[in-house]
Amino acid sequence: MESVIREARPEDKPFIEEISRLTWGGGDYLARVFDEWLGDNFYVLEVDGKVIGTAKLTTLPCKVGWLEGLRVHPNYRSRSYGKLLHSFMLDLGERLAQEGKIEALEFSTYFLNRKSISLAKKTGFSIKAKFFVFSARTEDFEPEEPERVEPAMSDLTLGIIPVGWRFVRRSEEALEWIKKNAEVYDTNGFRFLVSKKGTTFTPLDVGLATLKAMLPAMAWVSRERDRREFDVMLTSGVKPLLPGLKRLGLFLWDETKGPNVLVFRKKLQESKNED
Repeated sequence: MESVIREARPEDKPFIEEISRLTWGGGDYLARVFDEWLGDNFYVLEVDGKVIGTAKLTTLPCKVGWLEGLRVHPNYRSRSYGKLLHSFMLDLGERLAQEGKIEALEFSTYFLNRKSISLAKKTGFSIKAKFFVFSARTEDFEPEEPERVEPAMSDLTLGIIPVGWRFVRRSEEALEWIKKNAEVYDTNGFRFLVSKKGTTFTPLDVGLATLKAMLPAMAWVSRERDRREFDVMLTSGVKPLLPGLKRLGLFLWDETKGPNVLVFRKKLQESKNED
């Protein structure tokens, strides 16, 4: 079979929609962001004229090349196509580093994605941070409308800030990026952020009481975005609070006593002496 990796084109959309439909039980976001990603380091893997895989590199603050959207059609898995896409993105990262555009590659993945974790470790990535992601049902809360606010540096209480499943380092550059790509809300004096099109929320104050106050507002935003469920991303430090978090109506996709989201980082050649 002849394979080629090339930039995605508009006519590839039906293929991407098919891959999305067959990924995560049809809950994959790739088809929704296809038009937005076109022309921005978004690549497809074509085998005998059929698009069977994708990969994306997004530039984030602090010269990070964020790897996302790596997919392989279910009918073509276990044939090393994922490894092929991964290697291609590593080479792209090295080229961008030589041009001074990025200094490191990063990505996040679920703790049960063992193939991605193994491949990352074999290619020089190390774990940079760990988080918990919980889910909740919108119907389990009485929605309460929050106030949309303009974020300030004082709101960025975390060193590494989740924005959906992307993670940025606390900095002025990150603050400006968040203003463009996320929304920050205030409810009862407590603040949280969410990407503009998603429903994965990041509380900017963490604790059982504060989270209890924020959940109805998160449910309101989720309902406005026509979603029946939403997610909450929390730092690994909440581990002692797991029983209390579950009593608030949050649940894990898969039972675990440790963090279920891993953030990986690989320093590139131009930044070997930097963290």
